[in-house]
Amino acid sequence: MSAGKTDAILDLWAASLAKHDDSPPFADHTDLYNVIDNTPLGDVNWSAFTVKYEGELPEDKVPEWMNAEYEVWYRDPKKVIQNMLANPDFKDELDYAPYREYDSENDERRWKDFMSGDWVWQQADTIAEDPETHGSTLIPIILGSDKTTVSVGTGDHAFYPLYASIGNVRNNVRRAHRNALVVIAFLAIPKASREYTNDDDFRTFRRRLFHSSLSTILGSLRPGMTTPEIVRFGDGHFRRVIYSLGPYIADYEEQVLLAGVVRNWCPKCLAIRNALDEPRLHRCREHTDLLVNTLDSKTLWDEYGIIGDIVPFTNDFPRADIHELLSPDLLHQIIKGTFKDHLVDWVERYLKIRHGSKRAAEIMADIDYKISLAPPFSNLRRFPQGRGFKQWTGDDSKALMKVYLPAIEGHVPPEAVRAFRAFLEFCYLVRRNVITETTLVEIQDTLDRFHRYRKIFQTTGVVLHFSLPRQHSMMHYWFMIRQYGAPNGLCSSITEAKHIKAVKEPWRWSSKNAPLGQMLVTNQRLDKLAASRVDFTEQAKRAQTVAELTKELQILHLQRLIRWFLFAQLFPNDPRNPEDVPTATCPRHEGKVQVFNSASATFYAPSDPSGIGGMRREQIRSCPIWRNSYQRLDCVFVNTNSALEGMRGLEVARVLCFFSFKYEHEIFPCAVVHWFDKFSDEPDEDTGMWIVRPSVRADGGSRNIAVIHIDTIYRAAHLIPVFGPEFVPHSIKFYHTYDAFRAFYVNKFADHHAFEIAF
Repeated sequence: MSAGKTDAILDLWAASLAKHDDSPPFADHTDLYNVIDNTPLGDVNWSAFTVKYEGELPEDKVPEWMNAEYEVWYRDPKKVIQNMLANPDFKDELDYAPYREYDSENDERRWKDFMSGDWVWQQADTIAEDPETHGSTLIPIILGSDKTTVSVGTGDHAFYPLYASIGNVRNNVRRAHRNALVVIAFLAIPKASREYTNDDDFRTFRRRLFHSSLSTILGSLRPGMTTPEIVRFGDGHFRRVIYSLGPYIADYEEQVLLAGVVRNWCPKCLAIRNALDEPRLHRCREHTDLLVNTLDSKTLWDEYGIIGDIVPFTNDFPRADIHELLSPDLLHQIIKGTFKDHLVDWVERYLKIRHGSKRAAEIMADIDYKISLAPPFSNLRRFPQGRGFKQWTGDDSKALMKVYLPAIEGHVPPEAVRAFRAFLEFCYLVRRNVITETTLVEIQDTLDRFHRYRKIFQTTGVVLHFSLPRQHSMMHYWFMIRQYGAPNGLCSSITEAKHIKAVKEPWRWSSKNAPLGQMLVTNQRLDKLAASRVDFTEQAKRAQTVAELTKELQILHLQRLIRWFLFAQLFPNDPRNPEDVPTATCPRHEGKVQVFNSASATFYAPSDPSGIGGMRREQIRSCPIWRNSYQRLDCVFVNTNSALEGMRGLEVARVLCFFSFKYEHEIFPCAVVHWFDKFSDEPDEDTGMWIVRPSVRADGGSRNIAVIHIDTIYRAAHLIPVFGPEFVPHSIKFYHTYDAFRAFYVNKFADHHAFEIAF
């Protein structure tokens, strides 16, 4: 908040303490800031250097950009990294040496965190060969950069942050933003008048400015890459360390800039830009240097896609090859690129080619409406207007992936549905927290199927060829997973999320007049502060007795269901089905109950946004009124046979109510559920998803309802209707979905954990 508002709060605080002859810890905002600024922990000051064009000037008109000075602000990356290593919060979340992990049951190798990959193992072998560095702890420096705009309406203010992390920190910590990823610089963004925007000299200067800035910023790390330094770690021990440039997190546009490669070429391999899916050798620093020293610039550009007058910044550091260090980027290559920019767009193009613009618009409207009917689900974004909006974010694309497939089925050929299915399965497999050798085989299988089925878009005239850099990048994932571990630890979504705390919010808090200096101070202060959050839930008043709950739920035989439940709980070894036991002989409870609007499920799901240790908590709702407008009764997976794997050992049910009651001094937490039946013993062949339908009893079609112990609920389940080719009446709203349709897909794409369950 502003300094004035801070002073006002401190004045009110002081007034409340005056009667006790006491005072608040800070006199005013200046006192508060001084305390923060004088805190030594995590303190790394900002410095700056300027860069200017030093090439040949034209004789007549000199462009302004040639005379301008460009300021780069940075913090000593070595001090930042040392603070990270000394953080006691990370002491149990660091890997001090490379390792190879194997499954104890089948001796199958597993890739998870960065230090489980082959690249870091090879680096450790290299430093171990030198007697001077042998035995040192390898510290791989992970970098990431991406321009971000903070305001379009007030002048298009853009900033260019550079982030740093270390490969020793485990993926879940880096994703959780516990200061394991920090901003270390704000790069310069040179601008020129419109007439020089596409000028070759200006483009070359921008590229060289970028690489020279990175080399200067990282200069303090260079000596420690060949001579060990002694550093204190969070566990209190001192270790000899060797630094090394590690993977660089960047989207495609940033990758070609980093690699000095022509746009539409692959920065990692030598595939020709018009035939990217043909296998080619990997690029490497030695080969690129040889080509640059041998061939002319035109041949380099046309035949190899190399910009000959750019020297990558990695050439200034030992053991660094930019082509090797470019990491997989799930967000821009897979989620935004292949899914949003390609596949979703291809569906619309196909419909226009197949049906004409007018009919295609009607079908797209139906697809949008089907998307809007996806029922609420924990952490699932809804699309009330379908997918027809202009500003797409990464979260929008991730959310649409979860509900898109059933909406297009029936409007596109089966091959297109299978192409989407293969792509989504590829996406969810590579986003797993732990990837095994079996997973790598599955990844290759999904990629092969995707390449086979996507041809429908070529044969129908939607696309001419598939030489697309972002889709081509999928071919490198198999190798990069082996090199760097699970890609979710190196995704640009981590740096984009960091933009909010490091750039966007500090800019909003600034006076907007010369904001960068204020943003630097804010970042420096934020690094010294620990933030905490507390979530509160409200509970609405519900029925308080079994009779009241029977009336509220309109389940006339609820008392009988509770008695059957009690019989199963109190006599677990009795082989009889409780429903076959005479009701009069079953335990009886008709007194008080406590009803809840939600229950919290906690489970191990490290591939999803989760807490440290991979544990995730989600709320399962069962509310008569949700957001003051409609009923929300979530679906769940219920564990019915733990000996079977995945969906074969689980049943799907809809929670009609959470409640608990006390019987003979023991509290029984329960749920009233309506069961779903599986259509078959296997998932649907086209979509790869299980199909279920609301279960009815054999006594004339009444709902198959039961009372179950809450411990049997595994977690929430998300269902999407089997829409079919028919148009959906617009009178049906998303909160009618579970009641209006009679067959549902068990959405395995709702999140990573659901995918694990139903794959």
